Amino acid sequence: MAEETKDTPGTAAQDQDARAREVSDDFAVREHTSPTGLKYTTTTGRLVLRREETKDGKVDGFKPKAEIFIVAYTKQDPEPDRPVTFAFNGGPGSASVWLHLGLLGPRLVDAGDVGSMTPAPFGLVDNPGSLLESSDLVMIDPVNTGYSRVVDGEAADEFHAFVQDRDLVAEVIRLWTTRNNRWLSPKYLVGESYGTLRAVAVAGRLFDAYGMAVNGLGLISTVLNMSTLRFFPGSDLPYALHLPTYAAIAHFHGRHGDRTLPDVLREAEEFAARDFGYALTQGSRLSPAEYDDVVARLHAITTLDEGFIRRTNLRWAYHEFAAELLRGRGLAVGRIDGRFAARPGNQQASDSFDDPSMRAITGPYSAAMNHYVRAELGYENDLPYEILTARVQPWSYRTFEGAPVDVSGVLERLLVHNPALRVHVDYGYHDGATPHFAAEYVWAHMNLDDAARARFTHHYHEAGHMMYLNPVARDAQLRALAAFVTEGRAAQE
Repeated sequence: MAEETKDTPGTAAQDQDARAREVSDDFAVREHTSPTGLKYTTTTGRLVLRREETKDGKVDGFKPKAEIFIVAYTKQDPEPDRPVTFAFNGGPGSASVWLHLGLLGPRLVDAGDVGSMTPAPFGLVDNPGSLLESSDLVMIDPVNTGYSRVVDGEAADEFHAFVQDRDLVAEVIRLWTTRNNRWLSPKYLVGESYGTLRAVAVAGRLFDAYGMAVNGLGLISTVLNMSTLRFFPGSDLPYALHLPTYAAIAHFHGRHGDRTLPDVLREAEEFAARDFGYALTQGSRLSPAEYDDVVARLHAITTLDEGFIRRTNLRWAYHEFAAELLRGRGLAVGRIDGRFAARPGNQQASDSFDDPSMRAITGPYSAAMNHYVRAELGYENDLPYEILTARVQPWSYRTFEGAPVDVSGVLERLLVHNPALRVHVDYGYHDGATPHFAAEYVWAHMNLDDAARARFTHHYHEAGHMMYLNPVARDAQLRALAAFVTEGRAAQE
């Protein structure tokens, strides 16, 4: 007869504490040489983040909370003032793979571009223009993206919120900087999409909590104020701010004849900022003649059918535009990148949430990352590498309850408190997720003096949200980012 065993009080808690003590960093370290001869080291794996806990008014230890996957690229025998750039994508729910293998890292995914996508099984190529040539790099995957996870026994959704995510990424940066003795190195944050909102918030957290001042912010496909993008009843602003993007995408698909893109954009931006913005505020107060004039001008700028424009009462969301623009050809256009188009599953649908641009690029990036991390970086983990996951939803913005999700005020404050802080901004004209005109609206409404505005540099590309899919745009981005971090170093000398 088998001996009976009984759990004793406290066993579960003791087991959890034992597991917590066992959690440790699991880095793989390898040495490499770039095509230009740069010798560098990669440190790949999960960094354990701990937090000081209290319970019933007593100190309860320095306990692990999350394991955050990072890939750090550091030059061997670096000069003392070599910059370090911390980078992440957005989502929320996106790993850093897009910036990592699409733009910044020493290896690039061989994905191709619209009209010439690389077929499976895809591949990797060298990136001679990598930012690593000018700056060390630390790629960061927030919780539940990539291989990042909370530790056993902790709340699965604890970091699925603006503040908690901000503080976690800031702690990764503080800890890495401290362990690697880089407090006196120039430091840059580069984010894409929601990652731009995160970058500004993290920079504020670093300054407020740790006294760490960053030298620059690289904002790629920017959104700092969500109210400029979200289509809500009663909010007319996003309808006007998307208009130039609609015009640019229509132009790419040949619907503006032989007109140039700058000419099309100029007309769309002027109309959006003046007459269209005014017309939206008037609602039913527009006379029939005024309304007809607005419809005609919207048709000319977007090439959308006048009947559609009237049925939507001058207001349509991007997913409706995506379904409507090329309906006559049986195609829907992408949101992340409006240059892409594909046959939708339902050609009668009034909107399109199935993004052909994301469908085109997810396979190449997933294959490249899953190969690269094991075969070239030497890190092994049996968890799925989460490229773009819904596991982080719902994402909490409770910090902004009753107010727009907006960090532009944080950036204003940082520019005042840190007179050396500089901002690099990249825009894609065919980006339906974060339109360039919406970002420009935010800059125009920030309370800054001319000296602070002079610390911005603006870079526009004939591409989409991930403008580096276009090789011409990628080369331009990399040159500008290299100048951004090296000019900052020169300014300190």
